[in-house]
Amino acid sequence: MPRTIALVEDDAAIRDNYKLALEAQGYQVSTFEDRATASDAFSQKLPDLAIIDVGLNDEMEGGFMLCQQLRQLSGSLPIIFFTARDNDVDTISGLRMGADDYLTKDISMAHLLARIAALFRRTDLLSAPKAQSEQYRLGHLVVDASRMSVTWKQQPVALTVTEFWMLYALIKHPGHVKSRQQLMDESRMVVDDTTITSHIKRIRKKFIQLDADFDHVDTVYGMGYRWQE
Repeated sequence: MPRTIALVEDDAAIRDNYKLALEAQGYQVSTFEDRATASDAFSQKLPDLAIIDVGLNDEMEGGFMLCQQLRQLSGSLPIIFFTARDNDVDTISGLRMGADDYLTKDISMAHLLARIAALFRRTDLLSAPKAQSEQYRLGHLVVDASRMSVTWKQQPVALTVTEFWMLYALIKHPGHVKSRQQLMDESRMVVDDTTITSHIKRIRKKFIQLDADFDHVDTVYGMGYRWQE
């Protein structure tokens, strides 16, 4: 059975283009132009993955509301928020609606497909019997690269796929500075510097929510970021 993807996007041209591209990759795609239609469909049957525009027609936060509904129906369904380049990504962070990834609409189709594949891989790994893991331990941090999971002081850290690969890039060589370009390359995305900064802020915030004294992700001004033990 092909994987099913729900695409919720109010721009008809974008919606149709992505539907064709995703179907060409073998996915079964259902499209929706507004929250109400998508909401009714999700109440009947859930897709394997959902791609949701943040603003839907007259509802500036319609995507957030839809994500809330999906999370009530399933805690593990992969959800990708699609945002315009000039959206304030920190707003998405503050709302913490439970999406697995946040992508800007200027991302290439190749990058979107890679991110979808990564989410499906994580879903498969989480549902599969535990195999030998590829773990990194740095003090209170445990990162399992094979299962894309992170714990801090034995508490799970709910990172998106993008955030996971950024953190993974930092912890592979503790103390070494990773430039924004290196973080983009290793997390397989193409965005501007401001978006990289926002992802790093979200990573820090998620650790600080578990440990108010967390201070291991350093900004090296003019150079990039590093994991400091």
